[in-house]
Amino acid sequence: MTAPSTQWFRVAALDELPEGRVKTVVAGHKSLALTHYHDQYGALDNRCPHQGGPLGEGAIENGLLRCPWHGWDYCPLTGKPPGNLAVDDALETFPVEVRTDGIYVELPDEAPHLRTITDVMAETMVNWGITHVFGMVGHSNLGLADALRRQEQQGKLTFIGIRHEGAGAFAASAYAKLTGKPAACLTIAGPGATNLLTGLWDAKVDRAPILALTGQVNSQVLGTGNFQECDLAAAFSGVAAWSSTVLSHSQHAELMTLAIKHALLERDVSHLIFPDEIQTQPAAEKAKASNPTGRITPLQIAPPPDSLASAVEHLKQAKRPVIIVGHGARFNMPAVIALAERLHAPVLTTFKGKGQISDRHPLGCGVLGRSGTPIASWFMNEADLLLVFGASFSNHTGIYPGKPIIQVDFDPLALGKFHPVTVPVWGEISIVVEQLKVALEGKTQTTDQRAEVAERWALWRAEKQRREADDRGNGVNSASIFAAMTRQIPGNAVISVDVGNNTYSFGRYFECEAQSVLMSGYLGSIGFGFPGAMGAWAAAGHERPIVSVSGDGGFGQYMGDFNTAVKYDMNIAHILLNNSQLGKISKEQRAGEWEVWQTSLHNPNFSNYAEICGGFGLRVTQKAALDDAIAQALAYKGPVIVEIIADPELI
Repeated sequence: MTAPSTQWFRVAALDELPEGRVKTVVAGHKSLALTHYHDQYGALDNRCPHQGGPLGEGAIENGLLRCPWHGWDYCPLTGKPPGNLAVDDALETFPVEVRTDGIYVELPDEAPHLRTITDVMAETMVNWGITHVFGMVGHSNLGLADALRRQEQQGKLTFIGIRHEGAGAFAASAYAKLTGKPAACLTIAGPGATNLLTGLWDAKVDRAPILALTGQVNSQVLGTGNFQECDLAAAFSGVAAWSSTVLSHSQHAELMTLAIKHALLERDVSHLIFPDEIQTQPAAEKAKASNPTGRITPLQIAPPPDSLASAVEHLKQAKRPVIIVGHGARFNMPAVIALAERLHAPVLTTFKGKGQISDRHPLGCGVLGRSGTPIASWFMNEADLLLVFGASFSNHTGIYPGKPIIQVDFDPLALGKFHPVTVPVWGEISIVVEQLKVALEGKTQTTDQRAEVAERWALWRAEKQRREADDRGNGVNSASIFAAMTRQIPGNAVISVDVGNNTYSFGRYFECEAQSVLMSGYLGSIGFGFPGAMGAWAAAGHERPIVSVSGDGGFGQYMGDFNTAVKYDMNIAHILLNNSQLGKISKEQRAGEWEVWQTSLHNPNFSNYAEICGGFGLRVTQKAALDDAIAQALAYKGPVIVEIIADPELI
């Protein structure tokens, strides 16, 4: 019989462990308690057999190694308990050699990795095209994390370890908003999982596909009030379109496939719960990972003929139609713009749709609503028909229900959701647009409104220039900040914006060329801006500049994850408007004739903070320095904070 092969590992220097002491060392993947007692060294299994206590964190007292968790004693060299205690309680020991260059321990060669349930599920994830996971590795997800590590080792997956799970969920949401494809986020049980909820709700209400992977306590202690136990199925029931717990005899590849299918087809949140012990259980001998072949249908559904015919008739009669595009139309804009050009129709966007048509386009009119331009609202008021693609009709957008409206959406429940519309059209936008173009060929009599668009832009740009001159001596005005951003930010950039006065000013003043804009739209969650930029960087950071914009209140929510950006060398230029208050709330308190109360903020010097974290920081206090600072930030290779001291009144 051939003796098992072994390997020697150097685990400590000769002077590293004093007499009478113990420490934890690692040999390969094996954790050991290395002891030094009576001029001899011992190497013991580091795990106490009773409660799993780490013996290397214990102490040698009265000649015995004491477990730090419950005080059980062992001989520090032989691993045997004292007296006549059960031999079964003895620790496994390993040969030790003291050599000229250090202390060595001999271990048997590690057994080959046995494919696990979570290996099958991780393989299925990457087969379905999930390439990024944002998360935090912890004690109740270690088996799943190891399966993800193996996929990353093979170059099939990128894991980004974040500092707060909420930032991870926002990053995954932003990734999905930009690409239309799901990313995943990983957490432990209990508080790690519940920290995801805000970011998941953001994804849900903005129709962004996302996959949440949460650890859970062992199945046998569920329901007993175990440490960090939380009823995750109940906690996620409101936010997840689909949720399931992974069990020993589940169809594991099928569960992952169903999770991803629900996320993709419903453009929503899917959730899988992984009890701790399940994660390392061996997969069935012939278990195969799943993939999307034959499992998913194209989504380009055509509209009902009657709805399309009614829409065509209304467009034939229209003289001054206007097109309004929301976030749902973002992947179909070339076709929408071609239709607009055929109809001579001005194109307005919702705030979530900002940038989907260039503000330089002869028919582009900017944002409609509270975060918008007077150009967009003027053309809506002058229109005789509104053709709306992929918009939610939020009250912040202000689409006037008294106008004749043709609404197009892939979701039949979104049609006429808040009030009746003239013609609801259920269909995929790309198909509806193409069918409208064909049906309307040579049959419209619309007014060419390009000259009016140019006139309204000239009036608004003149007004913006007048506002740039405002100076109360209390910081830089918003018109100047966003004018400088308009001049400096490349047309192919992705811009992630936060919530607050900075956001309203961005919508109003920044002129888009071809930038993609990401935001927490329907949820309107403060803190989205910088984590959203991390998600954008993961999706497109190697091809496109990534910029984020926030106020001091928003950045303060997840500023710890600036360290994540430094760790992964993310090229993110963060424009931070510091007015030392929650300016939007102060404004609302004054508007409601309340006292302004508890909206002031105590801030660090954020540019110094960037430097402390290992990034680059710039501080701007004068309008004249804006362009140079933003240009420096965009040229820097790595994460940057441009802190601008902003006037809270000049927004």
